[in-house]
Order: sequence, then structure tokens, then C-alpha cells
Amino acid sequence: MSGKKVRLVAGVGVLAVVAAGTVGCGGRQGGAARDDTASEVTCEVTRDTRVGIATGNATGVYYVVGNALAGQLADATGGKLTGTAAETGASVQNIEQLVAGQYDVAFSLFDTAVNAVQGRESFTSAQPVRALTRIYDNYTQVVVRSDAGIASVADMRGKRISTGSPKSGTEVIAHRLLQAAGLDPAKDVQAQRLDLTKTVEGMKDGSIDGFFWSGGLPTGGLTDLFTTARDRVRFLDISPLLPKMAELNPAYQAGTIGRDAYGTAADTPTIVVPNVLLVREDLDANVACAITRTVFERRDALAQANPAAKGITLENARRTDPVPLHRGAEKALQDLGAR
Repeated sequence: MSGKKVRLVAGVGVLAVVAAGTVGCGGRQGGAARDDTASEVTCEVTRDTRVGIATGNATGVYYVVGNALAGQLADATGGKLTGTAAETGASVQNIEQLVAGQYDVAFSLFDTAVNAVQGRESFTSAQPVRALTRIYDNYTQVVVRSDAGIASVADMRGKRISTGSPKSGTEVIAHRLLQAAGLDPAKDVQAQRLDLTKTVEGMKDGSIDGFFWSGGLPTGGLTDLFTTARDRVRFLDISPLLPKMAELNPAYQAGTIGRDAYGTAADTPTIVVPNVLLVREDLDANVACAITRTVFERRDALAQANPAAKGITLENARRTDPVPLHRGAEKALQDLGAR
């Protein structure tokens, strides 16, 4: 991505943060109405409505695809529905702020979404959220400095490791991987709870020995790191930890970071987990339907923003169980022919 494009996207993010702040101070003008569950779902948005979209770190795929989706909503709905995307800490924080009414749509890792509806781990009670659709997969990307003496996750003992932004899906997966390797995340590593931008800076200047990242391929921050640091950094193969991870959640599956993603010398086996788009259960069904339709009707435009969006398919759209689909999403996917 060119410098000009980066500045443009960052500008949108600043506007998004301002918008999110306005919400917290007394509500969003033109925000989506609550759902009238007795009414028919037509997918027609009849009044000017603005939705806030909670994404993730500025150099991550959530942020890029979220901004692209925000940009497509108005064109897809004749200007009736507009979106504003915000940089956030990602999954856990996104769900908390979604439920609090600070955003209307949230990107989330599927395992975190399951925890939310079941009231487990980061959530003390079941959260009133619904899925619009399953989207692309996130790849668990574990990177270490080549001179750090780390050949496996178990070798991270005593090392300076970035486990991701606080309350992010990356942090959840990082802790689970460390535990699967026999380490206590709170005691056995020097945990750095950093966003991706600061993590990449730390890898470049040597203040961090390695990090965990869960994101689509390619992720801009990692492209920057592998372009500038080259042989000074490398991926870890974490696939031996998959059996223990799958015991925690069957959403964890085997995957591969292809050598073409970042220009590495070889493919790297890894663990993948799907992403979902979430909304509150009481979001107006026509708004939910219109957003879901836009995701699929404008998928090519989303994929132009980042190739990870090519992984959004109707074949996988309904695969969100045990996270229920919103009734507006049900209507959209039915109309689109998703089985």
C-alpha cells in the first residue's frame, strides 16, 4: 500500500475515533433503530442511518476491510446507510463496546465470539450478540527474531514476547498457545501487551524477541517487518500445538502461511480460526440485512482493499454455530442463496 493510501485510511480512522467518542457521550445521531421483531424483514433501510464498525489495529486486516466495508455501505443502499470504521483493540474489546452501544458492527475471532455467547473466559455472562456472517479465516502468525534462540513456543520462557493488544483475540490465542506449550503467560514470559504497530517497532529495534498475531493474509504490519528486517526475523511452526488447541475449541484448524504472503523462503504450517461479523441482537433487522448483503455483493471491492476478503464465501456464511445468526442476516443469506 502506498504512503498516500496509508494516510487516507488513517484519516478515516481518526474520524472514526471521534465518532466513537461522540457515541460514548450521549448516543449516535442517525444510529440504527432497535429491531421490531414483529415486523417483516424487507432489507430496505428507509431512513438515514449511520453505523459504527469496530475493527482492530491500524496495520491489521480488520481495520483495512472494515474501512472498505464502511465505504461500500452508502453506495449499496442509495445513501441511506453509511458506515464509520474505528481502530480498536479487536475481538474482546469490540464485543464489550458493541454490547455497550458504542458500535453497531464488530469484527471478532470466532473463538472469542463463542466465549461471548456462552459467558466464558473474558465474559462473566452470556452476551446479547448475533452473527451477520462468517467471513475469512485468521492465521495465527508467530514471529521471532532469528537471533533470539527460539525454536518453539516452549523456548519463549524468559523472553520478551508481545501477546497482542489488551482484550484482543490475539491475546486470547497467545495465552492459549503458551499454556499448550506448558508455560504460564503471567510468569514464564516477559509479556508485552502491545498493538501491532508497537510490536513491529519493537522487533525492529530489538526490544522484543517475538510476538503472536492473529490476522488475515497478508497483514500490512507483517509485510513491513519482513520487508525491512528480512533474515533477522522468521516464523515459528506452531502446528504441533494444534491437538491441544482443538481440545479447547474445534474452531482451531490446520492452515499454512504461504511463502508468497510475505516473500519468505518456505511455507509455514500454522493454526487458523474463522472470523465473524457481530451485531447486537436488537439491531434493526433491515439494517442487519443490508449490511450482510453488502458484504457479499461488494466482496470484490473488499478484496481489493485486502486479499484476505477473498475468503468470504456464501458456502461458509452460515457456519457460525453456536453463535446465532441475526434474523436480518438470515433473510439476506436466504435471498443470496446461502445454504
